[in-house]
Amino acid sequence: MKKMTIFLAGHNGMVGRAIHKILIKKKIGKIITVSRQKLNLENNNKVYKFIKKNKPTIIINCAGKVGGIQANNTYPTEFLNENIQIQTNLIKSAYINNIEHFINLGSSCIYPKKSKQPIKESYLLTGRLEKTNEAYALAKIVGLKMCEFYNIQYQKSYLTLMPCNMYGPHDNFDSQNSHFIPAMIKKILLNKKIKKQSIEIWGDGKPKREIMHVNDLAEAVFFILKKKIQKDITLLKRIKFSPVINVGSGSEHTISNYAKIICKILKNNNKLSFNRSYPNGTMRKILDSTFIRDLGWKPKIKTKNGLLQTINWYKKNYLK
Repeated sequence: MKKMTIFLAGHNGMVGRAIHKILIKKKIGKIITVSRQKLNLENNNKVYKFIKKNKPTIIINCAGKVGGIQANNTYPTEFLNENIQIQTNLIKSAYINNIEHFINLGSSCIYPKKSKQPIKESYLLTGRLEKTNEAYALAKIVGLKMCEFYNIQYQKSYLTLMPCNMYGPHDNFDSQNSHFIPAMIKKILLNKKIKKQSIEIWGDGKPKREIMHVNDLAEAVFFILKKKIQKDITLLKRIKFSPVINVGSGSEHTISNYAKIICKILKNNNKLSFNRSYPNGTMRKILDSTFIRDLGWKPKIKTKNGLLQTINWYKKNYLK
């Protein structure tokens, strides 16, 4: 692997930064990154020329437009268009330039709203999607299906890793557009300064969510990449059967419980109030990560430790 070249698309995002860090730690030969200003991944011709010029051995795609329920509801066309274009441009250019290894990053929101729990990879497209993030989910489905079709038609071995809800350093902490963990951290921190005021939580607090620290996902990406380069028979057989692999922590709590854990860490004793005018989204979403666990990977960061680290990072970078 030390002789290989990796193009890491989306290196400035939360997931991209974590993967970049672990690739440096593992002493990969050469890592190529490029800013959005220098390479617009939505421009097919520019993406093709960039990959042709740099000739990476591996492409890892963690680029894309992401956000929470509010952002998905407000900007569905952007979530659909941008994510489809980025994925299709990268995958098509990878094939044309004969790139051997392509790892795509997806999202657990691709699964039906009323999936059986825990969610197996085979449950994909067996029911209706959750309306609040339908556009994003459809875009990510296009990406993973494109990997699948190139594998079938052109004998490639491209794959998509499907993580649960992610959190960690460099997350988006915007109150309106972020996912629920960073939004909750920011809200509870700011609320602590106001005495005798309740903490507003969107929805009724009852939905269950599986979360995982972004560093655990980065470890999973490296683990799968190494197995693939080593031509692990179990992995290659799996990709041929289905190029979708779940990556979850196996630990879940209700939204309400996450708020209580964060309040305890921050020593905020104010009461929680639930604004039921906001949608809950899917009521439960936990992945069946049996395949990657059986292959030898497992997460290392406990929820409370990961949340504490993320809170400390936020304080250091936003509350100066």
